[in-house]
Amino acid sequence: MDDLMVNRKLWFRGGPEPARPAAALPAPHLFADDRPSYGAEPAAARVEPGKRLLFINQYYWPDHASTAQHLTDLAESLAARGFECHVLCAQGRYQPGEPTPPAEEVRKGVHIHRVKATSLGRKSTLSRMTDYLSFYARAFVKALRLPRPDVVVTLTTPPIIGLVGAILRRLKGSTHVCWSMDLHPDASLALKRMSPKNPIVRSLAWLSDAVLRQADRVVVLGPYMADRILMKKVRPDRIVTIPVWSRKDEVYPVPQATNGLRKKLGFGDELVCMYSGNLGLAHTFDEFLAAAKALREQADVVFLFVGGGPRLAEVKAAKERDGLDNVRILDYVPREDLHLSLSTADVHLISMRPEMTGIVVPGKLYGIMAAARPALFVGPAHCESADLIRRSGGGFAVPFGDADGVVAALQRLRADRNLARQMGEKGRQAFLASHEMGPCCFQWFELARGLVAPAPRRIPVATRVGAMDIA
Repeated sequence: MDDLMVNRKLWFRGGPEPARPAAALPAPHLFADDRPSYGAEPAAARVEPGKRLLFINQYYWPDHASTAQHLTDLAESLAARGFECHVLCAQGRYQPGEPTPPAEEVRKGVHIHRVKATSLGRKSTLSRMTDYLSFYARAFVKALRLPRPDVVVTLTTPPIIGLVGAILRRLKGSTHVCWSMDLHPDASLALKRMSPKNPIVRSLAWLSDAVLRQADRVVVLGPYMADRILMKKVRPDRIVTIPVWSRKDEVYPVPQATNGLRKKLGFGDELVCMYSGNLGLAHTFDEFLAAAKALREQADVVFLFVGGGPRLAEVKAAKERDGLDNVRILDYVPREDLHLSLSTADVHLISMRPEMTGIVVPGKLYGIMAAARPALFVGPAHCESADLIRRSGGGFAVPFGDADGVVAALQRLRADRNLARQMGEKGRQAFLASHEMGPCCFQWFELARGLVAPAPRRIPVATRVGAMDIA
């Protein structure tokens, strides 16, 4: 943990970007907007029949949790390439009160196995832990009863669910891949919601790190997360970097003139500054709310928060307390309307607390880039999001706590709408190059194909000893 704190200080002081581990797959840069999707890949880009993959995560389709959406994309793409894909998830829902899906079904070639679990939601730590524990127990029993998978991929919801993969690796000889969407209990420790001195927390941290060390591969979302994993003494040759993604057929630019949702919300020529997605504890909102307060007299600047999460109450409270009529709040939109929602914005707001560097990677940036809208990121100077925005020219990276910087960036976009369009176009080109579902899922395909490939046969080499050949 001391090493971790040293590296955090280096990052937050604006130190160099950590090197990508040697085992990381290079981001493919040859994918263009007109490249065929995974379903239209050449026949060679398939795996031999009978190779079975098992994915374990609390959420899957039709849930709208980020892990559910990305896992759905991946499982369906690998099933289309010839893998026999199974998903083990909870029958409870991310949003309490929604209809319960069936325990067993096949969708787009993916065999879905759902186990009963509570669905109390994210309103408190106790309700979340109850949901986690109910899924742990039933998922473990179900995983043992399912046919042996060649590869088991465990995500990070709930935390340490990778332990089930580790057990299958030991009992059934399956190859285990940990897909690190975020790091636990690192997140709670960084946010000071847990004490590192607590013996239970220390045991959980030890167990979580042990699961990562035994995995045959650990897939991380970026180089800063890879550095965190390396500090847990995971072998560098087992770390693979594959980012998460958005989909070009699902999120794409919609002109304001034809965007029915923007018209329905009553927006005209206003500069719509949108925060879309989970308002979680890893994010910061003070800078955005301070900017809304500073720009309250600018009738053509509107702040729109779309989504939910544990910090939504803070945004609502600030709106009421400060009388921020320029702040509007909407619920999540259906995934099929995401292109309309993200295109409603003129600029998107993203944030991350500095202490979360390498622990989480905000995936919402890729949807923003797909919609060809500029991003305004508030957080550490060096992290996956800030680095990508700078490299692509797709927006602004503002230091944590710099509300004046947020105001200045928004005023600049307000005065120069052409700049916003140019930034959005640059972001979309960067998205198509390396953060679209096609190239990212193809990296997963190549990883999985390599893991199920038979080991090369050892060919005896004849050694001549006198007049006798020994093979």
